[in-house]
Amino acid sequence: MNARHTDMEVRAHADHHASLRLWLRLLSATTRIEDTIRQRLREQFGITLPRFDLMAQLEREAQGLSMGELSRRMMVTGGNVTSIVDQLEKEQLVQRQPQPGDRRAYAVHLTPAGREAFAAMATAHESWVVELLSPLPAQQQEQLHQLLGTLKTGQPSPPPIHPHPE
Repeated sequence: MNARHTDMEVRAHADHHASLRLWLRLLSATTRIEDTIRQRLREQFGITLPRFDLMAQLEREAQGLSMGELSRRMMVTGGNVTSIVDQLEKEQLVQRQPQPGDRRAYAVHLTPAGREAFAAMATAHESWVVELLSPLPAQQQEQLHQLLGTLKTGQPSPPPIHPHPE
């Protein structure tokens, strides 16, 4: 993508409120980092960011997760989760297992191949994040982390589910 189209900060002007300029800078920085990670996942692993995110949720849960729980955690609709699971299942990276007592419900698990693939992706992902945040020294990263934590705790909870296209 052209940086001119993804850099939200270009919308800000000196006469805008400082809060608006800060919001656009946060959005711009986040978008740039996310775009780089999205591109690297695609180029190096042939996977999309939503598929990586779903696998990350499953990696943390040895017993697997229901489709509904995946939808809640990823803040996407059930249809989007189903589409992502379908793709990962075709690649034999995840599998669905019926939930005891409810034939209509499934738990989704990483397969052994999925765990192996995710481990490689997660290692690369972490190194990319470290690299992309490296312009800030460790002390400034910690300070920014604390400041954003304060900002986060002052916000209302987000809506439960919104579309998140693959």
